[in-house]
Parts: sequence; structure tokens; C-alpha cells
Amino acid sequence: MANINTETLDNLRVSLSIKAKNGIDFTSAAAIIWLLIAVIWKMGFSDYDKSVLTFVVGGFMLPLALLFSKLIKTVWTDKENPLQPLGLWLNFAQLFYFPFLIFTLVKFPTYFVMTYAIITGAHFFPYAWFYKTPLFAIAAGIISVGAMLGGFILESEMMFLIPLSVSTALILLSILLYVDSNAKSRKLKSEAS
Repeated sequence: MANINTETLDNLRVSLSIKAKNGIDFTSAAAIIWLLIAVIWKMGFSDYDKSVLTFVVGGFMLPLALLFSKLIKTVWTDKENPLQPLGLWLNFAQLFYFPFLIFTLVKFPTYFVMTYAIITGAHFFPYAWFYKTPLFAIAAGIISVGAMLGGFILESEMMFLIPLSVSTALILLSILLYVDSNAKSRKLKSEAS
């Protein structure tokens, strides 16, 4: 892998993009999770309790992504592609943001959902390179900055608008990622023939 050229690297990235369908199993699952989080933040619980419930609901992300993977037939592991393990590492990187999330839960629970949304949005950024599509970078900026602005302007009882907007952004992102993956697949097939 040390002597890999740019063209080979790009081909490996496109291959991952097509086989994993740009990770739409995860973005689709996340859209549902964030919709559930919006429902939680609309309820009459304390902000602390809503934050804890948000953590609990987030635990369903992986099983839901696995279900979507089966439904839309994405590939999670491609042993022939040396870049494949990087996707897992990029996903695990967001776990190192969790101390900040726990601090927010304990000290400023009203802003927990905003913080969680910023972390979620920001973690998408490196996938723009990984799947060779700018869509992840754009989504990272929109979700992160949008959540921060929501935190500045929304009162506590309106914080449900942050996860609702994240869910909406993830639905749109999933659709665009699907289109991007299909376009790459068609281009690859036309070049091969």
C-alpha cells in the first residue's frame, strides 16, 4: 500500500463508494434515530432526562443500520479493498468526542442535543474523502453550523427543532448519496464496456 498511485487510490475509493452505496445504510438509520430524538425532545421530560433518553435511542443505530444494509444490499466489509478498515476507524473517531458530550449532559443538559448534533455532523466530514463525494463535507457543515445556530436562538422547549432538522438533512443526504453511488456505478460500467 506504500507505493500506491493516485489513480489506484481513487479507484479504491470509488469501489467502496459503489459497494457500500456511500454508507446510506448508516445515514438512513441515523435519519430515523434523529427523528426519534426529535420526538423525545418534544416531550415534557426534564432536559437531563431527554438527554439520557437520547443516548438510549442512539444505541439502536448499529442494529438499524444493519437492517438497512440487508434491505438495500450494501457491503460492510470488502476484504479485497485495503481502504475498507479506514471506514470503521473514522466511525470510531467520534467516540473520542463523547467526554465533551457527557460534560454537556451533566453541566448543560439543555444544550446536549445541540452538542450531539454537532458531533454527528462533524464526524461526516472525512467521509467526503473516503467515499470520494463532497456531499459528506457539505452535510457536515450544514448540520454542525445549523445545530450551533439553533443552540443560540432556540429556547429550551424548542430544542426539538435541532434533531428534526438533523433528521431532515440526513434524509436529503441519503437520497443524494444514493444518486451519487448509482452515477459512479453507471460510469464504471460504461468505462468497462
